Amino acid sequence: MADNLDNNNTYNVEAAEILANEALHLPITEATLIYEQLLVIYPTAAKFWKQYVEAQMAVNNDDATKQIFSRCLLNCLQVPLWRCYIRFIKKVNEKKGFDGQEETRKAFDFMLNYVGADVASGPVWIEYISFLKSLPARSAQDETQRMAVVRKAYQKAIVTPTHLVEQLWKDYENFENSVSRVLAKGLISEFQQKFNSARAVYRERKKYVDDIDWNMLAVPPTGSCKEEQQWVTWKKLLAFEKGNPQRIDSASSNKRIVFAYEQCLMYLYHYPDIWYDYASWHAKSGSVDSAVKVYQRALKALPDSEMLKYAYAELEESRGAVQPAKKIYESLLGDAVNATALSHIQFIRFLRRSEGVEAARKYFLDARKSPNCTYHVYVAYAMMSFCLDKDPKVAHNIFEAGLKRFMHEPGYILEYADFLSRLNDDRNIRALFERALNSLPPEESVEVWKRFAQFEQTYGDLASMLKVEQRRKEALSRTSDDGGLAQEGSLQEVISRYSFMDLWPCSSKDLDHLARQEWLTMNMNKRPEKSSVPNGVTTTGEEKSTSGVTTVMDQASKVVYPDITQMVIYEPGQKQGSTVLPSGVVGGLPSVSTTMSTFDGILKAAPPALVAFIANLPAVEGPAPDVDFVLSICLQSNPVTAHAVKHMTSAGQVPAGAASGVSEPSGSHKARPAPSGSSVRMTRDGQSGKRKNADRQDDDETASVQSVPLPKDAFRLRQLQKSRGGTASQTGSTSYGSAFSGEQSGSTS
Repeated sequence: MADNLDNNNTYNVEAAEILANEALHLPITEATLIYEQLLVIYPTAAKFWKQYVEAQMAVNNDDATKQIFSRCLLNCLQVPLWRCYIRFIKKVNEKKGFDGQEETRKAFDFMLNYVGADVASGPVWIEYISFLKSLPARSAQDETQRMAVVRKAYQKAIVTPTHLVEQLWKDYENFENSVSRVLAKGLISEFQQKFNSARAVYRERKKYVDDIDWNMLAVPPTGSCKEEQQWVTWKKLLAFEKGNPQRIDSASSNKRIVFAYEQCLMYLYHYPDIWYDYASWHAKSGSVDSAVKVYQRALKALPDSEMLKYAYAELEESRGAVQPAKKIYESLLGDAVNATALSHIQFIRFLRRSEGVEAARKYFLDARKSPNCTYHVYVAYAMMSFCLDKDPKVAHNIFEAGLKRFMHEPGYILEYADFLSRLNDDRNIRALFERALNSLPPEESVEVWKRFAQFEQTYGDLASMLKVEQRRKEALSRTSDDGGLAQEGSLQEVISRYSFMDLWPCSSKDLDHLARQEWLTMNMNKRPEKSSVPNGVTTTGEEKSTSGVTTVMDQASKVVYPDITQMVIYEPGQKQGSTVLPSGVVGGLPSVSTTMSTFDGILKAAPPALVAFIANLPAVEGPAPDVDFVLSICLQSNPVTAHAVKHMTSAGQVPAGAASGVSEPSGSHKARPAPSGSSVRMTRDGQSGKRKNADRQDDDETASVQSVPLPKDAFRLRQLQKSRGGTASQTGSTSYGSAFSGEQSGSTS
């Protein structure tokens, strides 16, 4: 069963939970093996420790129980585990009389010293106070001392922000009143403000505590949403505690911060940033020794973390402990065979700071023989000699020695060129570039050519500058598919030559334009992928530039528009495959000159669902409808019922204005139904001539929130439905909601 954890995923939480549940039903000898294996992987899992120790207590194995408590208590500051410890102490000392009671009291003090600040420690305080009250008093003096101890315990409990702080306050009031009502008034008044502050802090703290998963097992970060949420919650709680919201003394505040960090590390045990924050807080608080202990624990939890090792070494070196710091650096080096280049560099710098130039030089001579020594080690030591030792000759010799080994590394060439630039040695810089470009393959020489061109722009004359530019284009054209185009001149080369730092000989708009032209130049000879779309519409997919980076074409070129000239109106009686269009319909759309009878015929022939769809369509000006707009109306509008459509199609003739599908340029007003019995002639816009201007003003105020004007044809059809379906007594005005929402609001009178 324990082999379930021996797989590729060591931190298998589900398997660990299953094993822990199985161990509950096993004999203690078999269960011990499982618990030990679980606690090696999850050393801060308080629930596993508690389950383990309870199994030992159940078989009265006191020695094993004490040993388990000594291993877990100080690393798992969780109230349920510590209450289990108190139960064990009570059980062991219940028959020892006064000495046993004294041992139990010391155990309570020990527990409250570590977990008394926990928000869930209220029951512990109550249990402690009850225990103190139960102690026998042999004399009046003992009774007085007992009351003093109980009062002191109450006064500590009521200023601690816990879940039961209000209950503890009430118990304290009753206690003081039972002892002396005269003294109670003064004591209660003295602690009232402190209690109010603790209660307010508890309410704030509870907001963070409620979001913490107290059953979470400590696993290395995987980037899951739950882990990140827990990390954020703990960081907020730590920041809250560091702010000392209760305004208590510094020692008590620091104790609460330590407790918060210790609890946080139970769950974020594998997060190096939490360990670093904890140690840094100790160091800033003046407790360097505590910071050292935190780093030691951190490296035990994360032995492969180089970040924590460097931070620990930095702390030791900053307080003058050179030898401990040196041991940490040596642990980073490990055996010389597997040492990384970075560890060599940092150790050389440390030796230069702590032991001097000669020690650093000696180690460099040894480090360069390592198989893992890269050009970075040469660069680091050469620049150290140049900048710190002020010895350019030694630095130059180191670069030259490294050049024999790292001529194929463009990064090393560029660092060497920078060093020579600081020496203002233009002749050797040119020689370095020529040597490097003769040995480097074209595909790896891009950055070297770029730096060579920049060097000539700074140090050379116009002829040398243009010559290098031409050589660069010829060399790099071999790596490009469009070699001829790469050799042609570009205005960007002029910009590169005549710009300085953040000063440009053109505007940002010109730069964008030239960048776009360069991209088009690189891609103009590539064949776009064509798709079979009606009306000859093609789409261009993603194309790769010469640098291998996939570039997405402009969004507009990817949109596929339907050929609406091929659309026909569906008729239920039409035979399959028939392409005969209804009379008065051109290309499947009503003509502007369609008569009212033809329009009525179209509506009668169409099914109710299609009529409702047509009523919500926007106006189409040209062959490219806004697909998103159409879909938003279709998905969000209120569908017209079949009964309403039948009533509409069986009514009288459609006004001529509704049949004309031509959209006005403004498109910002909607048609309104004429009042019942009105004999006023409708205008071309379907509005009463007397109220045309007034309606326009009203419609401007109730216009849709869309950025594009609302389609008039859709509203005419919808208004037609309203007018056909309305009663003869309906008067007043109707206003519609947003075309996106499809809601309509109306007021009738």
